[in-house]
Amino acid sequence: MGGVRLLALEACAVTKGRAGVRLWTMVGLLGLLGVAAAAQGQITPLGRGKGKAAAVATAPAERVHVSVAVNKPQARPGDQLALAVVLDFAPGWHAWTNPPIVPDYLGGDFQAIPTQIDVEKTPGVERIGPVQWPEPHEVPFLGGVLRALSGRSVAYVPLMLSQDAAPGTLTIPVTVRYQACDDKQCLAPTTHTLQATIELLPQGTPIEQRGDADLFAGFDVTVFQKMLSGELREDRPPVRFNAFGLAFEIDPDGVGFVLLLLVAALGGALLNLTPCVLPVIPIKVMGLARSAGDPRRTLLLGAVMALGVVAFWMAIGAAIAFVAGFDAINALFQRPWFTIVVGVVIAAMGLGMLGLFTVQLPRAVYMFNPSHETVPGSFLFGVMTAVLATPCTAPFMGSAAAWATTQQPTTTLATFAAIGLGMALPYFILSASPRLVDRIPKAGPAGELVKQTMGLLMFAVAAFFVGVGLSAKLAAPPAPPSRAYWWVTAVFVVAAFAWLAFRTWRLTNRRGLRLATTAMAVAALAGAPWAAATLTDRGPIDWVYYTPERFQEALQRGDVVVMDFTAEWCLNCKALETAVLHHPKVVETLRRKGVTPIRVDITAGDPASTTMLRSLGSTTIPLLAVFGPGAAEPILYDSYTVEMVLQAVAQAAGEAQTAAVPAVGAAGARS
Repeated sequence: MGGVRLLALEACAVTKGRAGVRLWTMVGLLGLLGVAAAAQGQITPLGRGKGKAAAVATAPAERVHVSVAVNKPQARPGDQLALAVVLDFAPGWHAWTNPPIVPDYLGGDFQAIPTQIDVEKTPGVERIGPVQWPEPHEVPFLGGVLRALSGRSVAYVPLMLSQDAAPGTLTIPVTVRYQACDDKQCLAPTTHTLQATIELLPQGTPIEQRGDADLFAGFDVTVFQKMLSGELREDRPPVRFNAFGLAFEIDPDGVGFVLLLLVAALGGALLNLTPCVLPVIPIKVMGLARSAGDPRRTLLLGAVMALGVVAFWMAIGAAIAFVAGFDAINALFQRPWFTIVVGVVIAAMGLGMLGLFTVQLPRAVYMFNPSHETVPGSFLFGVMTAVLATPCTAPFMGSAAAWATTQQPTTTLATFAAIGLGMALPYFILSASPRLVDRIPKAGPAGELVKQTMGLLMFAVAAFFVGVGLSAKLAAPPAPPSRAYWWVTAVFVVAAFAWLAFRTWRLTNRRGLRLATTAMAVAALAGAPWAAATLTDRGPIDWVYYTPERFQEALQRGDVVVMDFTAEWCLNCKALETAVLHHPKVVETLRRKGVTPIRVDITAGDPASTTMLRSLGSTTIPLLAVFGPGAAEPILYDSYTVEMVLQAVAQAAGEAQTAAVPAVGAAGARS
């Protein structure tokens, strides 16, 4: 029975810090059509990579040797099979059971990290059963004896293949996490990601290859009957949410799935308040204002725009479900060419807002600036609005989307449809209430001035996206990309408000309007350069830029690791960095001895960085992960305050015998 389990509710006020780039500088932010969702990878229902039937990995100094094998290297759609995860320990070494068996002599507060096995539910796999753990052995530890995994320990994971799985190669990623200990100490936890490969044959084809019968002698085949009868349900862990101190989890089965969709829709609605989407709303308001005299027409255009928003999110869900290698909402913006194209299209739309399309240009040019007063134009505007939302993550949306990427296609599509419906709802409500927009200037010099100002601001946005794309192209990870494009963006912001003030003085004698636009121009003249200087400054934190080796070195030293996932196109990340991470209290904490701040920049889609993000069960940013001796698992936030960061660092620095281990997203069999 699904449901919601409330874990914690903290009344955390959002800390006031230095304001990053004020979002009004991004008025006019607009995006590209929902194209190239399958920019890389081939469409296949069978998985996302290649591997071997038996994969191996070895811990440092040969303490633990990990391998994965399958009892049916060749199988047919609908077959039942088993994976064997083999841990071969060197003499004197062991790992904790799951759950850990902690003897009384170690004390009740001893933090033991369980061995965990995660099998990704790739397309072609219908169900994954619970892990069958081996019997533990008695081993010496800290002057006593405990029961743990040692010697050769073999765990089994039952799998059922889909009846409609297409013949070909099925690759199944398997993640194994454990903490190796001898009789006196425990090392930092280790994570191995291996792959098992199955050759899927057409129905009726004879099986020629068999697995190692001796290796699978301990597998309990009765588990399949229990799974089919419903006695054992698929092991699906709860979906965890945490935003600004509100932490809860939802069981995705039964009524819990409905609740999960409602939370996803809430996250989609909150997307409209993020820096990526908020500037688009005034542009749409202007479009609706032109038809405010005809309520039916206004409602139709609003509904069609909402349909465009939902259609794009459904397309993203389909790409994640069926396109190999596409497993993140912001995957498009991790490709520099796509970001550059977004900037070019926004610039073309800016030209249209300035009225430069009134001259005779090729008809194809007008495709970049479809009229809001037409049904096709409203639909495309909805698609563009949704495209622009992909670099940002709203509270609750990131967790729901990350979970959906690991599920069956129908579940993935339903979750992303809920996100789209939530995001589209405010626009539909706005179109159903034309009185909210009927005071916007519709024509004449005032209306043209508003359009021209927005056109110049769209040039600022275009400079931002083109600059991000070029910076990503020229960057050499793990070194961060350049941020010089913020100065070009600032120039266009100043020009927009200066033009607004200048033309207002020419068009009207109303003192209030003159003073208001002049004040805006002065604010832009002072604020835009300040914002550019702030955003091009690397800040007061001496970040270590991520590589797997640097991360492991920090863990081996026993440091608290504060890992910030960011990208140049992520405006949410910029706002949190300025308001929270640059707060004096946080800076002081991150500069302490024994604390290592690590920055993971995924602007250019660096494989090592994106792999680390996925290993934490996330596909969206911003994300802050805190590791340390006092945390059995990493502390994860996609939205956070100063107090939350300070508390997480304090918790991770607690006295304990163990270090934290990265969590893997909810998918497949979990120990």
